[in-house]
Amino acid sequence: MAGWKAPENLKYQKSDEWLLLEGDTATVGISDYAQDQLNDIVYVELPEVGRAVNKGEEFGSVESVKAASPLVSPVSGTVSAVNSALEDEPELINSDPFGKGWIIKIKVSAADTADLMDAAAYSAYCENR
Repeated sequence: MAGWKAPENLKYQKSDEWLLLEGDTATVGISDYAQDQLNDIVYVELPEVGRAVNKGEEFGSVESVKAASPLVSPVSGTVSAVNSALEDEPELINSDPFGKGWIIKIKVSAADTADLMDAAAYSAYCENR
């Protein structure tokens, strides 16, 4: 791998969001690969808590000095929490994309994750882009 990480306990989608499913709660963020490609993240558009999201639907965006990227939900459900720390410190996504840089939590209504990739498949996908 090219210096970025893909933790084994997460699932990934081709739009570079990661998913940690714990019971009926999904934590979502963007991958180390994605934050590396974006460089310095300067703004995160977060959805409202209580908003319904559908799998494959845009729920916000991240902006860096280079580009803006949409955030796409890997599952359907209702936004149960947002990482409000990102409003003042969007760079947490750069420094800790799988920890303090999480973006939203979703109370999952349909956990159809069959199309998501494991760490090995996602790493191979990123290597071949």
